[in-house]
Formats: sequence, C-alpha cells, structure tokens
Amino acid sequence: MEPSTTTSHFDEYLTQIAPRGRTMLLPALIEAQNRFGHISQEIAAEIGTALKVPLADISGVIEFYSMLYTEPTGETILRVCTSPTCSARGAQPLMDDILHALDMDGPGSSRDGGFFVETVECLGLCNQAPAGLSGETAVGFGTPEKFFNPQDDFETAIYGETRLLTKRCGVIDPVSVEEYLAQDGFAGLKHALEKTPEEILEIVKDSSLLGRGGAAFPTGVKGSGAAEAEGETKYIVCNADESEPGTFKDRVLLESDPFSILEGMLISGYAVGAQKGFIYVRGEYYKAQRILQQVIEAAHEHGYLGENILGSGFNFEIELRSGAGAYICGEETALFESIEGKRGFPRLKPPYPTTHGLFQKPTAINNVETFANITLLLDIGVEAYRTYGSKKAPGPRLFCLSGDIEKPGLYEVATPLPLLDLLEDKAGGVKDGKELKAILLGGAAGKFVPFEEICICLTHEDTRSAGMSLGSASVMVFSEKSDLKLTLARLGHFFAHESCGKCYPCQLGTQRQAEILDRVLEGKPLPGDFERLSDVGWTMTDASLCGLGQTAATAVLSAMELWPELFE
Repeated sequence: MEPSTTTSHFDEYLTQIAPRGRTMLLPALIEAQNRFGHISQEIAAEIGTALKVPLADISGVIEFYSMLYTEPTGETILRVCTSPTCSARGAQPLMDDILHALDMDGPGSSRDGGFFVETVECLGLCNQAPAGLSGETAVGFGTPEKFFNPQDDFETAIYGETRLLTKRCGVIDPVSVEEYLAQDGFAGLKHALEKTPEEILEIVKDSSLLGRGGAAFPTGVKGSGAAEAEGETKYIVCNADESEPGTFKDRVLLESDPFSILEGMLISGYAVGAQKGFIYVRGEYYKAQRILQQVIEAAHEHGYLGENILGSGFNFEIELRSGAGAYICGEETALFESIEGKRGFPRLKPPYPTTHGLFQKPTAINNVETFANITLLLDIGVEAYRTYGSKKAPGPRLFCLSGDIEKPGLYEVATPLPLLDLLEDKAGGVKDGKELKAILLGGAAGKFVPFEEICICLTHEDTRSAGMSLGSASVMVFSEKSDLKLTLARLGHFFAHESCGKCYPCQLGTQRQAEILDRVLEGKPLPGDFERLSDVGWTMTDASLCGLGQTAATAVLSAMELWPELFE
C-alpha cells in the first residue's frame, strides 16, 4: 500500500483539481504515477470519483500512454532509445550491457527494485546517440555508468552563420526575464500591441510563413480562420509533442529560449482574440517542462501574462500540459483529445480546428518553431523576414542532423543551401571518413534521398518538386557501417508501437509492415513479401485516417524503390 501521508497529500491534490473535471484526468494520472510509481486500481478509482470519470474510461486512458503503469516499476526508470539513429549507433549492445550490469535477463524490474529497465521509441536526443533517460535526466552517448550515475549535462551543439531563431540559445539564462529583455525579448509583442489584431493577421499572411511542424500549412490562413470563427471563447495551442525520430529542434528552443515561444503565443492570442493558451509538451521532455513552468511563473510576475498585459487591456493565460508517451498526440486533433482527458485518438476532419478545436472552440494550433518564427516576424517586420528562406517559404529554418555525421546538432539555415553543402561544408561529412550509405530526410515519415538528388536545395518548393518533403527538417545520416535492414525494421516497429488503433488500415498495416521487415532483417523473407510490403504500404497511405498511417510506409516504400536487393 502507498504511505498514508502520501495518499493524504494526493487527496488534497484531487480536491484542488476536482472542479475542473475530466480535462484534469491526464495530469492527475501523471501525478499519481510520479507519487506512487504506478497507478493502482484503488488510486484510479479515487481519481475517477474526484473528476467524475468512469473507471472504464480511466483504464482506457492509462493503457493508451506508454509512460503510465498499472504495476510497480522501480525507484528509477531507465529508458534506452531504440530509434533508427540510436539503433544504428549501438542501442541494443547498450541495453545488453545495462541488463548485464544489473544481472537481469530482460527488461523489467531489477531484483532489488531499484531500477526498471525498458526500451522506448525516440526521445528527441538523437544528436548524442545512443541515448536514453535515467529517471528524468537525459543521457547522451550512453554507457551503463552514465545511466546509473546520470549528470544533467546533455547539450546540443547549435550551428548557423546567421542565427535568428537560436540567437539567444546558450547565451542567456532561459528562465531570466531580464536577460531575455536584454536580447530583444518581447519586442515583437510590444510591436504587436501597437497594432490592431487585423493588422497582425495581415502581417503573418504577408510573410507567407509556413508551419514548421511538417505539414507546411500557411500560418496566416490558420490564424485568420480562428479569428473569423464565431464564438467568444478561443484558444491558442502550442504543439510541443515533438516525437518524430531524428527531430529535436523544439526541445532545444524550449530548453534554451522558452520566452520566445510564450511571446509567439501571446502575439497569436492577441491577433486571434483568445485569452487562454496551452503548451502540450511530450512527457519525456522533463527538463523542458521544468523550465517552462518557471518561465510561465516569471512571465506572470513581470506582467507578461495575466490581466492587462503591458497596460494594453489584453488578457492572456498559458497552461502547461504534459503528454505521457504517445506519438499520435503530435497530431493536432489527438492532442486536443488528450488535453480534454480522453485517449489521444485523431478526429475526423472536417470540422477543422479553426472552428471546432480544443473543447470544440475555435483554435489556432502551431508547433514550437512556428511560434518562434512569429516572435521573430513581429520583431523585425515582414520585409526583413522575407529576406531569409526561399520565395515560397520565407524565414529561417532549423535542421536536425544526427547519425553518422562528424558534427551532429541543430543547424539554423537562413539562406537556403544544398543538402550536400549542409552535410559536407557545415557538418564535416560522414563520421570517421566512412562512405555515405543513406540519408533519411524529414524524419521517420520522410523519404530516403536518391544519390542523384544529394545536391537538392533544402527548401519547401525544391523538395516538393523532387517528390520529397522537408517534413520535420530531420536529416539522419547512415554510413557504410550501418545496417539498413535494421534501420527499416526499427522504423517498422516505431509505427507499429505508435499506431493508436483507431483505424484498421494503420492498426493492421503497421503490424504487418513490422513483421515483414523483421523477416527481412533476419534474412528470411517469404516468397511474395516484397509485393505484400508494397501493398500494405500503399493501403495505409491511401486509406488511413490521419497523418501517422498515411506516412507510416513512406520511408520503407522509398527504400524499396532505391534498394530492392535489400528485400531479397
């Protein structure tokens, strides 16, 4: 049984959040997980009584999220990442070494109960693979010793000849309002408050800013749609559920320059007519969440959140919400469902978020980098902003380089350049002088780049015309030492693990895809597996409900086209 004092304090917590009802379900479950190490049926029932949520619904929510457990775990949870990049750089040997050091036969609880060991999908730590989490501390270039004695020293190298979005990263104390103000902080908000909301919306439209989350939807159109929608209550939502393998740019901004994200949300709230915003951060980003909570409190203390901000009459509040291990919650409507206290299933569209978003109210949702761009845009103006990036997709762009590259890290690109130049001139080429074997552009949902396209310019329009996409702006590099069959198998397992199961094409398709890729990895493909893999892939692409299933086979299908011999 849980200690009575702990249970008593939890009862007090439930009493405080009870008036808000079901929307507090996931926060309550995370709180219980943190306090007790797991969520017993008794605790789940207590949460249900307080929030007036049926126990069956609570059980369904707990089962949906991989970071919630119904059985005891251990004092410290060790999570070893098995993303394609980490697997290529030794995730499995690392896992074996950790288990051997603990005298364990496989994942689970150590004999003394001190550790609980498991493999997980991408943790957004790709630039220091193999990586993982020891409790709430990130571990890079992992060894058993680092997992058993973690240090909060994980750093991401940031590169860029012209640094605009990242100019404050690594320069200021991320939780200091004073240091943010000294580096042009809140200048964009001050400029915005001098204009009408309609003028702000026109500025964003004139900038031609495209969303940086992967879909590249025009940000101005999204904002105007929410502003013009009927209803007094509207919301701004920051999608910080960054879970795409190979992608870590949002984590860097959240940890190093979080005020710029809040500022972008404030500007958006003023333009749209919203008075409340939510930042939904993936559960594995413990450090980012701690920093954001301090930043929200500091912004309140200095008058940048709350009522009558800077004497303008504009009121705005921001609430931090944590995910609990579900890639699908990066899909905007699934994220809404999660905040509302439900399983993170994507909704059918239409209606769209601009009219029926969070709590069925008009909502403008953007990702972290997009809000950082809004802050920059209002600071420097449309004319200056459009001098960066490309004609059809202006503004600076952040690229995440990982894998077998000499200088992995975050690259800010203000002037478009060819992919080869980014790899060779900026990032030092393939690690240890090895030959280049493959490049996966755009994350797990991206495509492998044909070698004849290696000089493609890294712009929205150039990649689109070549049948590819920048996606999440992830660039994963694989050298001649890499086993592409293992990479493909890990991609297959990622999507099979992360499929929410709402639609059959994705639920069944990702499972079949993973099974075939496992057979390919083992060198035991069955006759007809190549054709089956293609059929499954295109069925998911054409028939799945949301972007997860629609892109779950993109990388695999591109590999089948480039290297059919891998599947023989």
